[in-house]
Amino acid sequence: MTISLCMIVKDEEAVIGRLLKQAVKFADEIIVVDTGSKDKTIEIAKSYTDKVYLFKWVGDFSKARNYAFSFAKSDYIMWLDADDYVMDEDVEKILSLKKSNMQADIYMFEYVLTYEKDYTPIFKYLRERLFKRSKNFKWVDPVHEVVVLSGDIENRDIKIYHMKEKPNLPGRNLKIYRKLKREKVKFSPRQKFYYARELMFNGYYTEALREFNSFLKEPEGWVENKIQACIDKSFCYKNLNQPDKELTSLLLALQYSEPRSEVSYRLGNWFLKNKKLDEAEFWFLCALEHSQIVENGAFIERDMHDFLPALQLCYLYFLKNDIQKSFHFHEISKALRPNDSSVQNNEKYFINHFEKMLK
Repeated sequence: MTISLCMIVKDEEAVIGRLLKQAVKFADEIIVVDTGSKDKTIEIAKSYTDKVYLFKWVGDFSKARNYAFSFAKSDYIMWLDADDYVMDEDVEKILSLKKSNMQADIYMFEYVLTYEKDYTPIFKYLRERLFKRSKNFKWVDPVHEVVVLSGDIENRDIKIYHMKEKPNLPGRNLKIYRKLKREKVKFSPRQKFYYARELMFNGYYTEALREFNSFLKEPEGWVENKIQACIDKSFCYKNLNQPDKELTSLLLALQYSEPRSEVSYRLGNWFLKNKKLDEAEFWFLCALEHSQIVENGAFIERDMHDFLPALQLCYLYFLKNDIQKSFHFHEISKALRPNDSSVQNNEKYFINHFEKMLK
């Protein structure tokens, strides 16, 4: 099987060569669509491929991606951003996939947005990454664009790392959404969700809450987005100094699924902050018990599954004057993050504590 890699880029001279150096190992053709670079992005891209095209930016990422897809000639089409990266081990996995009897219409890879120094994922989720060209898949939504999943879908243990070197332009996505609002464009449930998130990211918490509430009323809204919307609502209420509503929002997430670690950990923090130690203990232990369910497509915040609840339980049992349990959870957090400053401070405390006991 062959793969066409399709990219849309703008002013990415700092990172595009890093990605393309890896991409030439697995891509049979590379298509780069530039939306208005003023740096050396095009020059660097042309050193890896002769298929570089220009696209006048119209404030719609899906249109630019569909334009890139229109040039693809291979059996499958793959997309990457210029500031993504494919590790050598994942290059080998893609090559193995190509050699296999590929039948799926869409292959889902893990998208890693934050990671430790050794590249162990911290925040990740599944993303549609590889498409059978004959199925003529199209991108939709001008911001936070997506290919609507259909057909035979297969998850693969292949990671794409998002290694951003520069922040997005402040308010870039929100500006596009505001324009669509002025033009009275009707938002899909998914667009409502991401519009609310952009409002939240830009500090418009009251307006974000209004949009989250509108999204949660949508019967066709994706359940994973509804769980995340409850989490995001709690963040808005926290910043608006409304702790009771912060708690209510987190509890509302429980109506959509069993407790996720991302919800349980936050509930533990709320009760700990409010000095309700027994309730906090329950939720932190709950966070530790639940495994990561990457297959659901949810945003996975790995530290909330192990390190952070263990760290908080160490502190909580210290407050309860249960040094044995406190030390137990210190050992767990230390095994996970030995160089963390809080862990190192706890280590000093326990060394001093046990030394005093021996005297």
